[in-house]
Amino acid sequence: MTRISLIWFGAAISIAEILTGACLEGLGLIRGLIVIVLGHLIGFLLLVLAGIIGVKNKEGSMRSSALSFGVYGSFFFAVLNIVQLVGWQGIMIFDAAISAQGILKLGHTWWCLIIGVLTIAWILLGIKNRDRLNVIVMILLLLLTVVLSFIIFSGVRNGKTNGPSTGEMLSFGQGLELSIAMPLSWIPMIADYTYKAKKPMKTTFAACGTYTVASTWMYIIGLGAAVITHETRIDQIMLKAGLGVAGLFIIVFSCVTTNFIDAFSCNQSTFALFPKDKIPQESEDRPSLKNNIKINLPGIIDTIIGTAGAIIFPMENITDFLYFIGSVFAPMISVQIADQFIVKHEKTDVKIDAVASMSWIIGFIIYRILMRHDFLIGYTIPNMVMTILITVILRKLTQLYPLSLYRQKSHSHSSY
Repeated sequence: MTRISLIWFGAAISIAEILTGACLEGLGLIRGLIVIVLGHLIGFLLLVLAGIIGVKNKEGSMRSSALSFGVYGSFFFAVLNIVQLVGWQGIMIFDAAISAQGILKLGHTWWCLIIGVLTIAWILLGIKNRDRLNVIVMILLLLLTVVLSFIIFSGVRNGKTNGPSTGEMLSFGQGLELSIAMPLSWIPMIADYTYKAKKPMKTTFAACGTYTVASTWMYIIGLGAAVITHETRIDQIMLKAGLGVAGLFIIVFSCVTTNFIDAFSCNQSTFALFPKDKIPQESEDRPSLKNNIKINLPGIIDTIIGTAGAIIFPMENITDFLYFIGSVFAPMISVQIADQFIVKHEKTDVKIDAVASMSWIIGFIIYRILMRHDFLIGYTIPNMVMTILITVILRKLTQLYPLSLYRQKSHSHSSY
């Protein structure tokens, strides 16, 4: 439980989280804090439900989606999750390289390569070595983050929050969406870590709780730094806080520990496309480098592609990417919530579940339509409520009028 909680603490200590918090500057400190806390509470609930689904089915996130969507349906979401993970690797490495370059000028390409190589090295360490080093790195990141928080928020105490905001003006609903976005992006991954734990339910709550608290903290650091210094670049925030080398450590290793989770989940999503007996297993006793490469090959490829993307493509604006994640995975988890907790849908051997697929397609379209409007509660929550209702209604209708009846009728007509 502690090991997995530390992994999810590392996921939250992230440049992306701080930068997203800084984007809330236009809301001001008080409204920004409300949005951050409310959004993360919603995110915590969604993460827990997604984790419980994996625990109940004793499967990782993508294999668990087969219960609702069928085998080929789960393949569809596994592929989309791989696309998301490659995108996140590139974005994280790109942001970290720019921030590191602001503190130590080695060149953007060199920093991308350094971070990419460190991520692959972290992946290949093996369970025992990685766990030992992870504890040390997490303690250092925790201490440095406490120092950063103290330096930034001493400005509030000293009355340094005067002056006009330079951030983009946001509505409450837009801010709430940004706050929900990060927890939502982890939904396709949470069960990959918790379903095999000795105490899976407690581990799920511990991991989700750890991530939520740490992520809320990172958002608040970003918001506080932006409101006080009107600065949204992480390297400048570190420098203004007086954290030179220490700031560089935070930037690089917070990226590496987060990227490891993406790489591990890329392994899980890729192996979800193959039969269980074809999946290589990690040895906890004496793992060899060859074995580590074999079981982590998808994650390594993911990191290489992400590194190349960070070098070649500009990735400053990730708004459209976050919308893509929301439009895909908010309806997905909504269908699963309806099936698992309301309808009590039983697993079948269908390749593609027609009801779940139709519900997801409608939910996806609704999400894209809602994006054009500004609601006080954002559009993720309305989208999920509507998708859940649609799924429940369609499930009830198919119970009253089973699809098999239509198949039988069509066969009887065709026999004439």
